[in-house]
Amino acid sequence: MRPKMSTLRRNSQSGSSLLEFALFSIFLIPLFMGTVTTGMGLGKSIQVSQVSRDAGHMFVRQVDFSQTPNKEMIVRLSRGLNMTLSGGNGTVVLTQILMIGPAECTAAGLIGANCTNMYYPVITQRLVVGNSGLYTSAIGNPDPTLLKPDGTIVSKDSVTGRGYLTDTSCRANTLSTGGPTPTAGQLTLQSAERTFVSEAYFTVPQLSFLNHNAPVNLYTRNYF
Repeated sequence: MRPKMSTLRRNSQSGSSLLEFALFSIFLIPLFMGTVTTGMGLGKSIQVSQVSRDAGHMFVRQVDFSQTPNKEMIVRLSRGLNMTLSGGNGTVVLTQILMIGPAECTAAGLIGANCTNMYYPVITQRLVVGNSGLYTSAIGNPDPTLLKPDGTIVSKDSVTGRGYLTDTSCRANTLSTGGPTPTAGQLTLQSAERTFVSEAYFTVPQLSFLNHNAPVNLYTRNYF
C-alpha cells in the first residue's frame, strides 16, 4: 500500500504545481511581455534621440552633410532603424536659423518694408538625410528652389531678389521673433543670433504590435 500512496501523493503534488503555475502565468506572462515591449520601445527611443544629438553636434561644427561620406555617418548611427541615404524608415533634418535684425537688412541694401523678414527667425540652411518623403519639418520649409547644393540659402539673390531676407517661405514659424513685438514660440532669438536644429523622425514597424498593428513613429528635436 505504501508505494501506491506515495505515487498518489506525487501525482497530487504534480497536479498542484501545474495549477499553481497556470494561476501565476495569468500575471507573469503579461508582466514579462510588458517588460520586453517596454524595453524595446525605450531602446529605440534612446537610439533615435542619440541619432539626433550626434547629427546636431556634427552639424553645428560645420560638418557638411551634403557630402555622401558624411551622410553615411548618420546612416551608421541609425543602424537597426532601417534608414538609407535617401530612403528607408527614417529622416534626419538639419536646419540653421538666423534672427534677422536691421543690421542684416542694411548689409544687403534693404530698407524698411523691402526687408520682408526683418525681426523674423529665418532658415538659412536646410539638409535632409534619409527618406525626405517620410517627414516634413514642423519648424518651417523653405522653397526648395532657394536651396543651393550644400543646403544654404543666400540672403538676397542679385538677379531675382529672392533669399532668406525677402522670401516668407524661409521663416522658422515655430520659433518666436525677438523684435519690437515678440511672439510666443519654442525659442526666443535676438537680432543676429543663430541656432542649429536637429530633428530625427523614424517609423518603427517592429513596435507596431504595441499600437494595435498601427505604425509607431518616434520623433526628437535638439537645439544647439
